[in-house]
Amino acid sequence: MATILIVDDDRALREGLTETVADLGHTPVPAASGSEALARLQEGPVAAVLLDLRMPGDLDGMATLERICALPDRPPVTVLTAFASPANTIEAMRLGAHDHLTKPIGRSDLAAALDAMLAHARPDAAAQAAHAGHPGLVGSSESMRRVQKTIGLVADTASTVLIRGETGTGKEEVARALHAFSRRRARPFVPVNCAAIPGDQLESELFGHVRGAFAGATADRAGAFHQAEGGTLFLDEIGDMPAAMQAKILRVIQDCVVTPLGGRSARIDVRLVAATHRDLPALVAEGGFRADLYYRLNVVPIDLPPLRERLADIVPLAEHFLAPSGKRLSGGAASRLLAYDWPGNVRELRNVVERAAVLVRCGVIAADDIDLPAARPERRAGDGSLQDWLSGDLPGAVARLERTMIAAALREADGNRARAARRLGIQRQLLYAKIERYGLGTPGADLSGDTTGDVVNPDASDPPEPG
Repeated sequence: MATILIVDDDRALREGLTETVADLGHTPVPAASGSEALARLQEGPVAAVLLDLRMPGDLDGMATLERICALPDRPPVTVLTAFASPANTIEAMRLGAHDHLTKPIGRSDLAAALDAMLAHARPDAAAQAAHAGHPGLVGSSESMRRVQKTIGLVADTASTVLIRGETGTGKEEVARALHAFSRRRARPFVPVNCAAIPGDQLESELFGHVRGAFAGATADRAGAFHQAEGGTLFLDEIGDMPAAMQAKILRVIQDCVVTPLGGRSARIDVRLVAATHRDLPALVAEGGFRADLYYRLNVVPIDLPPLRERLADIVPLAEHFLAPSGKRLSGGAASRLLAYDWPGNVRELRNVVERAAVLVRCGVIAADDIDLPAARPERRAGDGSLQDWLSGDLPGAVARLERTMIAAALREADGNRARAARRLGIQRQLLYAKIERYGLGTPGADLSGDTTGDVVNPDASDPPEPG
């Protein structure tokens, strides 16, 4: 049994977490504010902390997290929020959070989070001041949140990062986020596309040259490594780098020394981030890429999933690209975007959305305004039932899904709301609020009319579900 500090200004959610933590065999200690939580930490040891991100007053969740992480014997902290964003996810992980989860959190997820915190206490890290997020990294899907958490964990380290993913998935945005959330953010970020520069020019591009080093070298020129001094050098498409350059890059990584063409060697302080759409282990096996360089680059791998596996990110990305135009998507347009396979990934989505924004004069983009290649059939064009689900606006589609799942869970539980909540993986208070919202507790609703026999029904007195 462990003592778990639960920090949330919302009484209903705080009590729901307290009940679940107690059911899991731990001792919950509730706190209604960051100040109350810090005071409790001074009174005695706490094994782990569940911390709400958005709290009123001067000490919000991020400020509270920073104070906790500055303690000499700090407990691991999992941040909970109903408003997850790339910026607050990365910043929370960078400040020292053990994890960053979205509300509502199911019982199994909460149990896993507590087990992980209790088994693996994170080492101390210097607390950093919060700063503006990286606007280009958009996505709240589980796969993208894993990427964001990794960025937060490694941003302040010197480890080399290898970003892997299909063309157009946003590898450079991840590299820029690594730089923007690091201590090197005030120094340069220098991107170099290794596939776009001819092999005979790549050495000069990376290492620089002095005047007279070769024909046409009329002046000294600093290479990308020197330009990125103190900052981050991003080597994109490193899988296309010529073999001769691979050996030289390996030497730079090992020795932190760069020699310009015709010049003298000099030490450098550069954080190296590489990216590729190619299968480097396969290239190594074929002899097309140096094994020793691959292992030097692959210290921290970050895998970017293709957009077709990130359905939750498609509409937010489209809205992000539309924002400068002031236009918005209709429900039909959003459905059309969700039904397409996106072989060109985020880059293709951006082009399609920007084209629609330019060609449509009114403020709302309709389904017919979304120009997609006819040669690429929509992934679910024949699935009429799914198209019905995707019709209308996004909140309406989410509400239909929620109502259907809750009704099914209540039927399977014979109307027992406690069992239905466990089946759905949510807290009972949240289930009660949603039953009232969707009218599932009224006569004629599509579920059993029997209510829970062993649990008092608080529908009429429960506070509304928090936003």
